[in-house]
Amino acid sequence: MWSGPRNISTAMMRAWGNRPDTFVCDEPLYAHYLAVTGLPHPGRDEVIAHHETDWRKVVAWLTGPVPQGKAIFFQKHMAHHLLPGMDDAWLDHLTHAFLIRDPREMLLSLVKVTPDITLADTGLVQQVEILRRQEQRTGQTPVILDARDVLEHPREMLSTLCDRLGVAFTQEMLTWPAGPRPTDGIWAKYWYAAVEKSTGFEAYRPRTEALPVQYQTLLDAANSFYQLLHERRMRPS
Repeated sequence: MWSGPRNISTAMMRAWGNRPDTFVCDEPLYAHYLAVTGLPHPGRDEVIAHHETDWRKVVAWLTGPVPQGKAIFFQKHMAHHLLPGMDDAWLDHLTHAFLIRDPREMLLSLVKVTPDITLADTGLVQQVEILRRQEQRTGQTPVILDARDVLEHPREMLSTLCDRLGVAFTQEMLTWPAGPRPTDGIWAKYWYAAVEKSTGFEAYRPRTEALPVQYQTLLDAANSFYQLLHERRMRPS
């Protein structure tokens, strides 16, 4: 599942991780991304030291046998972790889904953590690139979920997602125990305080504050990619 930053991607990982038949992994290309870009994210050196930085080794694991003998391998990816120069042929060995969020709401959250951001940092450009690759390869549009739809209709959206992916929906996906997980990245202590307190998908709450004016051009550009994805999303009934 390809997401952008400041989405409900970790809650989605909790939903899949609570299934007894599923193994989940948390942003497996993050250490490589940090090592190459040099970005000063919280805990950068610790992430690089603790996780694999060679994308080729990561990809070999992602496309190999499902760990622990599970039936399903849920991979939580940030789309912007796919950097130029990485061979993307491995993508054809996976089943893809996308998680999107209204760019204004995403930017309102993201700029508080990393104020110097570009369009590429939203992951939207990369999501569209992956989408087009898969549409061209398969002739079908992969599943696209909007975070707001999931928060407003969690049972319906997850049930339909499972149906589209050809797996059975389970009640365990809607609630989970609070707390950390051994499958969380080492960066969890910097980013996951809220999700560690959660026991399910929280109700959608619109963000009404104004986006600082210096980000308006970025928002306009992000919206053009978001709308392309949003129009193709899986809609609630």
